[in-house]
Amino acid sequence: MKGITLMKMISACSAAFLAFSFPATAQSPELELLNGLQKGEWTLKQRGSEISKKICLGNPAILLQIQHSQSSCSRYVIQDTPKSVRVSYKCGPADHGVTTIKREASNLVQIQSQGIKGNAPFSLNFEGRRTAGC
Repeated sequence: MKGITLMKMISACSAAFLAFSFPATAQSPELELLNGLQKGEWTLKQRGSEISKKICLGNPAILLQIQHSQSSCSRYVIQDTPKSVRVSYKCGPADHGVTTIKREASNLVQIQSQGIKGNAPFSLNFEGRRTAGC
């Protein structure tokens, strides 16, 4: 009897050890505001300038790090509501930012992003509007 109890304890400890030995895959949280945006071509117009750029919005999460769009970054959600989302992100040892997106409609958003890229500060304000399919 003692041998069977000892075996059960060893098995349970081994299972617990193995469960914590392998890293869990990180899943990015679904953000309520981003889920409600229309897919397609969006035009991002920078406030106070004639600068605009077009993006194909398949994954709306790209709006969270406009200045670091080519970087793999970790994100921390500060606020998530149907009308507003605020996310802090870090890309490597130096680059980081905070982005706030306010939804006016499923095809219109206001984006404010600030942070550091390449050791230089940035502060950007965009109006994002769905303009076509892509």
